[in-house]
Amino acid sequence: MQLYETGFLLAPNLSDEESEKIITQMLDVISQREGKLVRQERWGKRRLAYSVKRFNEASYIFFHYQGGAEIPLELQRRFKQTDAVLRYLTLKRDAQVTVRRKKKKEAASEAREAAPPAEEKSAGESQPSAEPDEGVK
Repeated sequence: MQLYETGFLLAPNLSDEESEKIITQMLDVISQREGKLVRQERWGKRRLAYSVKRFNEASYIFFHYQGGAEIPLELQRRFKQTDAVLRYLTLKRDAQVTVRRKKKKEAASEAREAAPPAEEKSAGESQPSAEPDEGVK
């Protein structure tokens, strides 16, 4: 199973019920095609960098899921049929990169927990002087 990330923009003039209905339909595509939803992100309404279909803002939705190649194709087909979807993009994610990032985060958090707290230097300790050593010519 391949890891995918799909992001799409919904028109801002939709009611909450209509937006929820479209999102639910897209989530059903993933479950019907035996995919596994890893994470869903809803960023809410954001201002667009440029107007898209005469809209200056849109609701951002992201799905992270695992599944076969037919899932993004079916989502793309449905996005094209739905007028409320302004833009969409699907990325094929590398599972190894994701695993490496998780391992790095875990290792960093373990290192922070295992490291003893830094000891403060006492005021009596001298710092190296800028004068050259007399023995060196």
